[in-house]
Amino acid sequence: MPLNSSTSSTTAPPTSSAPATDPANLKMSQNGHLDRIGARPLVRRGSSSQGSEGFTVVPGKVSGMDYMRDPKLFKGMAFSLEERQTMGIHGLLPPRIKTQEEMAEHSMRNLRRFDDPLNKYMYMADLSERNEKLFYKVLSENTEELMPIVYTPTVGLACQKFGLAFKRPKGLFITIHDKGHVYEVLKNWPEQDVRCIVVTDGERILGLGDLGAQGMGIPVGKLSLNTAIAGIPPSQTLPITLDVGTNRQELLDDIDYIGLRHKRVTGQQYDDFIDEFMQAVVRRYGQNTLIQFEDFGNHNAFRFLEKYRNKYCTFNDDIQGTASVALAGVLAALKATNTKLSDHTFLFQGAGEAALGIANLIGMAMEKREGIPYQEAIKKVWLKDSRGLIVKDRPEGGISDHKAPFAHEHAPMADLGDIVKELKPTVLIGAAAIPNVFTPEIIKDMASFNKAPIIFALSNPTSKAECTAEQAYVHSDGRAVFASGSPFPTYSGVWQGL
Repeated sequence: MPLNSSTSSTTAPPTSSAPATDPANLKMSQNGHLDRIGARPLVRRGSSSQGSEGFTVVPGKVSGMDYMRDPKLFKGMAFSLEERQTMGIHGLLPPRIKTQEEMAEHSMRNLRRFDDPLNKYMYMADLSERNEKLFYKVLSENTEELMPIVYTPTVGLACQKFGLAFKRPKGLFITIHDKGHVYEVLKNWPEQDVRCIVVTDGERILGLGDLGAQGMGIPVGKLSLNTAIAGIPPSQTLPITLDVGTNRQELLDDIDYIGLRHKRVTGQQYDDFIDEFMQAVVRRYGQNTLIQFEDFGNHNAFRFLEKYRNKYCTFNDDIQGTASVALAGVLAALKATNTKLSDHTFLFQGAGEAALGIANLIGMAMEKREGIPYQEAIKKVWLKDSRGLIVKDRPEGGISDHKAPFAHEHAPMADLGDIVKELKPTVLIGAAAIPNVFTPEIIKDMASFNKAPIIFALSNPTSKAECTAEQAYVHSDGRAVFASGSPFPTYSGVWQGL
């Protein structure tokens, strides 16, 4: 935490008229500082002797034990001999002095001893709680190996087991019962310069549904990657869970569940709570603080995006972030197949946040890159939801305002396999968290009328994927251009492609 020289002359040690032998003072040294039982206390700025709010550390009052106990300060065996002696921690560590590189190699050897991904996740979580600098060094230098551990697919299982494995909080939990006092709760976060917030209400965690407060693993994991990959200082990030309850009965009955034990609060009370949260963030950290919405339910995600996008620095990762990455994958597939966007017919399995976000961005890209008007471009994009192919005047209904632009003239159809045979799409994208819905027959059909069928199984975690990489390649005779939302083992076969 930052040092503030202005406090050194204004903060005096506590005094007492009681004699030094008073039992109440047995744990205090003569100068009033804590003696041996722990680190010297932080001083709250904003008291009668301080002019601004928040916490700081008084110079000279950061003891060696602070460096041993605070993961932001702890360096493990990398403390030099001079540091150990100066800070009074000589003898509290083994005598060997290691470099950060040696400690990172040691950490990876330890992690690779585990076969179970959840155990690897727990090891990385423990490392972040002990030695923050080492955690990010290990993560940034081994991103390809560790991304599936700290984020999807393993983070999904970690969220499901979050209550059982909970040790120390890593973010801020704000509940519906804090309504009216959200700003005061935000003030309890010790960092002053927060630039990036990832927030969830836990209603739609990956493809796992409503996990309530246990969805905190998503903001924590996402921000870890923001630091490791984008270099955002961890002190400038803040994971937040807005706990308004959960509708999953098994969690309400779970003895280890960490959240509010009641059904989700909805309606005006919920909307007012979100409004208060947004206002409190700006009041506390400023208008330019990024507020990233993550894994909100479909019915809330779209309306919050429209409601806040022109008022706050915000975006919805499931709608906009997923769309950006998926479009990048499509553009890469165009290079592999030597085609243009307008050459393709797109079929989506799913019509939720991710699918609609991708579909809209494909239409926008077609307009910008190839000059095709947006309304014409989206005629090449078809979506199937739980009631079947989205078409005009569908008897089954269920076509929301966000789906309506993709409701084309066509007879109603329900089965995905029949739709594939009928529309003969060149690009098949899954984003509905229905596992194995891309059957061998569907993949073979895609390969029968496409030289290089483009198949994206984007649902997370891996257990919810529409098909595996191996299935896509095997059933297309090695000709598929495949992408997925979670990593799969390297396919040992040969891509026949173009």
